[in-house]
Amino acid sequence: MRPRWARYGLRPGPAAAPRKRIMLVADNQNNIYEEIGKSLMKDYLGIMCWLVWSTGAGDQNLFTSLYPTLSQQLPREPMEWRRSYGRAPKMIHLESNFVQFKEELLPKEGNKALLTFPFLHIYWTECCDTEVYKTTVKDDITKWQNVLKAHNSVDWLIVVVESDAKKKNKTNILPRTSIVDKIRNDFCNKQSDRCVVLSDPLKDSSRSQESWNAFLTKLRTLLLMSFTKNLGKFEDDMRTLREKRTEPGWSFCEYFMVQEELAFVFEMLQQFEDALVQYDELDALFSQYVVNFGAGDGANWLTFFCQPVRSWNGLILRKPIDMEKRELIQNQEATLLDLRSYLFSRQCTLLIFLQRPWEVSQRALELLHNCVQELKLLEVSVPPGALDCWVFLSCLEVLQRIEGCCDRAQIDANVSHTVGLWSYATEKLKSLGYLCGLVSEKGPNSEDLNRTVDLLAGLGAERPETANASQSPYKKLKEALSSVEAFEKHYLDLSHATIEMYTNIGRIRSAKLVGKDLAEFYMRKKGPQKAEIYLQGALKTYLAEGWALLVTHTRKQLAECQKHLGQIENYLQTSSLLAGDNHLTEDERKSFCQEILDFANHQAENQGQKVILPMHSFAQLKTLHFDPPNAVVHVGGKLSIELTLLSQMPIPVQVDQVAIHVHFSIEKNSYRKTAEWLTKHKTSNGVISFPNEVAGFPFSRNNLPALELYEMYERSPSDNSLNTAGIICKNVHMLLRRQESSSLLDLPSGVTLEDGAHVLKCSNLILEPGVNKITFNTQAKEPGTYTLRQLCTSVGKVQFVLLHIYPIVQYDVYSQEPQLKVEPMTDSLLAGIPQKVKFTVTTGHYTMKNGDALQLSNADAMPILYHPESKAVIYSNTREKISESSLRIQSSEKIISISLPVAPAYHVIEFELEVMYLPSATESAVEKENTTNKEVHRKNKEKQKQDNCMATVDQKVTIDCPWSIYSTIIALTFCIPFNAKHSLLSAGKRKYVQVCVQNLSELCFQLSDNSLKNSADCTDLQLVPLNPESQQVIYSKQSIFFVWELKWTKELPLSLQCLFSVSFCPATSEEQSFTLKPFTYEFQVENFFTLYHVKTEIFPPLGSEYCKTGSLCSLEVSITRLVDLSEVDRDEALTESDGYCTTKLMYEVVDNSSNWAVCGKSSGVISMPVAARATHKVHMEVMPLFAGYLPFPDVRLFKYLPHHSAHSMQLDADSWIENDNLSVDKNVDDQAESSSIRSRGSLHSAASGEHKGLPMPRLQSFSSGQVFNCSTGMQILVIPSKDDHVLEVNIT
Repeated sequence: MRPRWARYGLRPGPAAAPRKRIMLVADNQNNIYEEIGKSLMKDYLGIMCWLVWSTGAGDQNLFTSLYPTLSQQLPREPMEWRRSYGRAPKMIHLESNFVQFKEELLPKEGNKALLTFPFLHIYWTECCDTEVYKTTVKDDITKWQNVLKAHNSVDWLIVVVESDAKKKNKTNILPRTSIVDKIRNDFCNKQSDRCVVLSDPLKDSSRSQESWNAFLTKLRTLLLMSFTKNLGKFEDDMRTLREKRTEPGWSFCEYFMVQEELAFVFEMLQQFEDALVQYDELDALFSQYVVNFGAGDGANWLTFFCQPVRSWNGLILRKPIDMEKRELIQNQEATLLDLRSYLFSRQCTLLIFLQRPWEVSQRALELLHNCVQELKLLEVSVPPGALDCWVFLSCLEVLQRIEGCCDRAQIDANVSHTVGLWSYATEKLKSLGYLCGLVSEKGPNSEDLNRTVDLLAGLGAERPETANASQSPYKKLKEALSSVEAFEKHYLDLSHATIEMYTNIGRIRSAKLVGKDLAEFYMRKKGPQKAEIYLQGALKTYLAEGWALLVTHTRKQLAECQKHLGQIENYLQTSSLLAGDNHLTEDERKSFCQEILDFANHQAENQGQKVILPMHSFAQLKTLHFDPPNAVVHVGGKLSIELTLLSQMPIPVQVDQVAIHVHFSIEKNSYRKTAEWLTKHKTSNGVISFPNEVAGFPFSRNNLPALELYEMYERSPSDNSLNTAGIICKNVHMLLRRQESSSLLDLPSGVTLEDGAHVLKCSNLILEPGVNKITFNTQAKEPGTYTLRQLCTSVGKVQFVLLHIYPIVQYDVYSQEPQLKVEPMTDSLLAGIPQKVKFTVTTGHYTMKNGDALQLSNADAMPILYHPESKAVIYSNTREKISESSLRIQSSEKIISISLPVAPAYHVIEFELEVMYLPSATESAVEKENTTNKEVHRKNKEKQKQDNCMATVDQKVTIDCPWSIYSTIIALTFCIPFNAKHSLLSAGKRKYVQVCVQNLSELCFQLSDNSLKNSADCTDLQLVPLNPESQQVIYSKQSIFFVWELKWTKELPLSLQCLFSVSFCPATSEEQSFTLKPFTYEFQVENFFTLYHVKTEIFPPLGSEYCKTGSLCSLEVSITRLVDLSEVDRDEALTESDGYCTTKLMYEVVDNSSNWAVCGKSSGVISMPVAARATHKVHMEVMPLFAGYLPFPDVRLFKYLPHHSAHSMQLDADSWIENDNLSVDKNVDDQAESSSIRSRGSLHSAASGEHKGLPMPRLQSFSSGQVFNCSTGMQILVIPSKDDHVLEVNIT
């Protein structure tokens, strides 16, 4: 299938025939231009040949005989042409045109013709006789040079042809000097190279060939020098003339002819790019003058181009040079269209030579639009339709010219370059059809026919070059204006071809625009069915891209089309959109609105079928407000919904009914939601806003991304000066992309209303233009979730429906069971002091009657403190305070009754009470020492120390509620504010008990009446307090210590059971009418008698007064037994022989601060007599590592117990130490925290599984207070050595 443009009659022309090299000889300048035009109709050879003028004087017969050889040899060798102003050199071939010398051929002053300029004058002679030279030749050369000087011509050459035959015939030839020397002496004194010799040019010899080569080289050089010089002078003169354009009397036409002369020269030299530059400069210069004229700065010569337009025959592109229009320009008789037509024809010719035909179409489109504007700026009188004819003919002429030099494949691949001309031609043909009455219903009248005749007369006669063409632009226009049928055929062919080309290249917007014009044409022709297709397509595109004005205009056309087709529903929908369109005038909007109202009233009277339309064109839902705001009501409660509707109509509209269709649902497994849960999941303000949507723009520009604009600067690479500045959009691909999914823009067909029993209605309203508020009231009946689905506004039989209310809007109706919630008023409840607790009773569907009360059981440990001023407050479901009444509390032995006030259903009763937790005897035992499982207690205390938090106790209370037969159990967690711990302190044999009380709460307490008692009531033991008797304040996160000294008169048991108590009350509280129970702490002290006294001494080396760093010092450890044998000593380590008892002890010297280096064994086992004042001393050497006051190393003492196994071999104790098989746990003796006894041997056995079968000894640490080290905290002075370079001093 052929494309539409081919069916329209535009076909490529025949290929041009190749040409041979031309020889240009002409009599006058006009003939030269004609010959140039004829030559440019054909193709050029690949080499660059220059055609320049030369004149010949002297012997004409001689030149005639040499001319064939000269014309052939001259262009053969290339020459390098160097131009001025830094232009790149080129290799060129010279070709010259030789004419006989005549004085009238010499240029006169002011002659700016460059094509007929003689660049080199040559004098030919073969004189070899001296007499002849003196009598004839010399005088002839003198006259010739005088003529040249008179015309300021300095480019000349004298050629002397020598022939051996003539020399033999002459006998009077001087032997000393030749004719060449004479000529050089007479005429070439300073320019000897101006005289050349050509020897035997007609012979075929090497001497003749060398002579020819030298002559041709000289001739090419002189020709090129002369041409370059004269060309530069011509360009300078041309620039000078252009600079005078502001002077009075300056003529653009004269300057045009001068610069075109330069363009012709470049064109003859096949420098088409340079020639095109000349015409572009003329184009720009003229355009600037026209723009200045429009701004009020006009030139006098522009009046020649302001003559009325009398001919509009279009562009002429089939001739390279339009001599008729050129003569009009030269004679200053051309109109604006003549100048533009001629200028573009020359540009078109050069662009085709440059093989840039697609640039021709681009320039042509710009030219046609610019000419229309320039005619308006110059206020040129143009008959109606004349400019349309000129543009139409010009478009087709350009298209046929391009198709004449391109094949079919090239045209199909470059449709994007020519489609603009097709569209412009279609637009102008449409204007001509409307102007000449070819689109009206009745056809053209007499006035239209007269106008058509005038337009055809202005076209003139058809050009000879297109007279035989069947599809010329002239014939097409004449045929299109001849009849209505012919016009319709041509216009439809052009329109369809343009739409097809636009669609193929992806320019959908342009295709839709042409389709709109075609739809308007069909409407004029009473074909609304065909028009609707194009209008709907254009409307989709404009809606997708948000072109508001185009949407409005297209909808108006579509409404008219739908009205003619009888599409009532579509017409009403389009009318509603137009009635709310602010781009129309108020009267237009009212007329479309009245169309809807008239149809609604007419249908109501005739009981016709209802018409359902989308609501967004009629009104917009802006906000929705619930009351109550959380949109949660109980069964039987009232709910109001206030809608804010923005009416798009320009006049008040009587609305029969506004209805909201509601969907009811019951969530599975959540039939009864609580009010609290619903409130947490609802909005707080109750206002729901809906997105703004432009009427008729479901996907408007508001959804497009924002413009990303950036500044753009272009600077000169030479001096970095600013050339241009602008703004560039970097995301234009996102803003101008076409919406492919146009189906999303289709309005939903078959709009239906949901059927349901739940509908909220409001009747007989008047919607004013702008904002309207409509209130719906409903009473909740069934619990569940109600979703607002659709909004319907009824005006007669026309219903405007909002299909989906989005975002989703819901309200909930609940039926709630009564609930009781008890919660503390503070973050944590503290035991032992009054704490406030809040009771919240949610009545739900239950109504509180007189006599209803809460029954609290098992409240012995948590009494309720009653205050007569206690009040119960009743709130509504929306937290509005309803009433307040006194609270009545009655207490019995195990039950506390709290009377509830009378309250209706779905209300809240709140009251506050004070409770106080009283720990019982079993609960206080948590603070005791667990003597049976001391390891577990130690771990608990370590955990308590790490967490540093209060111990908690859960107190459960059973409550019987009047609305239920089941009891409710609540648990309140109380925190013990204090933590107590004890320690045993020793000073020799004297013993002290210290109790630390730590406040772990955030409150401050006042402590008083502290006491420590022995639970066994031993009279031989006295606890002497060392504490102040006054009251003390313990602040948050702080501790207070209490100390007692133990004094006894006779031997005491191994353990003492103690009870510590202290009274407390909040430091900031006022005096209370009740007393608080004191805080108690019960603990046990074991093995508190001092058994051993350890003393450590360090002695400097002999002969030294002080210890020095790096020197060995003597360490003496003295271990003294203070008491005789007691029950504590009776263990496995005790050995009894002949009434003499001994035990084994292990000592260990450890320096944890790394101040001392222990030399030799740091530990050992000794046998210690169990008798008072028995002493054992151990000596070893230590070396101080630092200077200064160093603390003594630590000395630790353990019981050394044998292994239990009787089958194990008993090894020497020292061997265990030496072999380092005994691992001593450094952290096992926690004397400040624990008095328990632990077996170190068992730990070692568990940790050292590799010594299987070997008897492992066991170490046992002493209890706190059994070993007293009197050297603890002592220091000794160590001085530095004299040869130390670095001095390290230890400061403690």
